[in-house]
Amino acid sequence: MNLSCCIIDDEPLALALLENYVNKTPFLLLTGKFSSAISAMESVRTNPPDVLFLDIQMAELNGMEFARLISKKTRIVFTTAFEQYALESYKVNALDYLLKPFSYPEFLRAANKVLQWHQLSINTNEVHEKSRKEYIFVKAEYRLVQVELKNILYIEGLKDYLKIYIENELKPIITHITMRAIEEMLPGDVFIRVHRSFIVNCDKIKIIERNRIVFGKTHIPVSDTYKDNFQQYIEKRML
Repeated sequence: MNLSCCIIDDEPLALALLENYVNKTPFLLLTGKFSSAISAMESVRTNPPDVLFLDIQMAELNGMEFARLISKKTRIVFTTAFEQYALESYKVNALDYLLKPFSYPEFLRAANKVLQWHQLSINTNEVHEKSRKEYIFVKAEYRLVQVELKNILYIEGLKDYLKIYIENELKPIITHITMRAIEEMLPGDVFIRVHRSFIVNCDKIKIIERNRIVFGKTHIPVSDTYKDNFQQYIEKRML
């Protein structure tokens, strides 16, 4: 696993030393080096690195202030000659605090701490994905029917009833439940409501044309009420 990193320090010798330490560390990839927080701001906010080695005492904008402006996904290791900031540093996503002058083994321990944090974060997300709801039970014709979420194409609302259209099934499942009730049961990162009467499985969308989602011969309209939310979802996945 490689971590992208940036270094910020207004002392040229300290900046050169950090660059040397980063280049020695196999899992660190230097994506930017800056002599001030001001000069780093646009780059760090546009392309947040995994880790930022950050000096505190700098002109115009100090490291502590800068840390409050950047993405929470970026973990921070402060590099400073002033130990009085140690306690405050842990309030701004800092994982470690290196007191100058520090050696390469000290730097490496801090870098490993960040690496372990990212690995733990990835493992936690994988566990969460595996534990996600994979199916629901719905009442249909006096029976409880298990419906696998991954097989749902779309859901159509008809007053107090729903039609659940399943991939490769000729007839939908008809169940007595409201749109709001089933919407609350479905994972919102996959199923999106696009109309008062329709919820779609975004993983199954193949064609969108003229504000309509095409499922074979069925054209599902995207209404003005839900258009912005759906558009934002699509834009995040456009090339």
